[in-house]
Amino acid sequence: MTDCIFCKIINGDFGTEFVYENEYAVVFKDINPKAEIHLLVVPRVHVESLNELDDEKILGKLMMTVKEVTKKEGIKSYRTVINTGKEAGQEVFHLHIHILAGKGVI
Repeated sequence: MTDCIFCKIINGDFGTEFVYENEYAVVFKDINPKAEIHLLVVPRVHVESLNELDDEKILGKLMMTVKEVTKKEGIKSYRTVINTGKEAGQEVFHLHIHILAGKGVI
């Protein structure tokens, strides 16, 4: 997807620093954090939202990435959020998982 901001980040177009990465996903800080720690777990393959995801392996790998990055970063308590669709607050239409931790987590 040529106009997807997350695809561009994954391709290195903006020089975004990855907190963590593996074969299936990249993890970086949200530019508009809603908590003290706000990370985004983004699959390397473009999938618009959870509604379009048909590959259970990718979903499993994304959830394991959450576990791996929180362990690496020493985050023991956190909240995960997947916004699916505009009405639910999805702003970037490339599936991603929010990890929220520290001050400001509701």
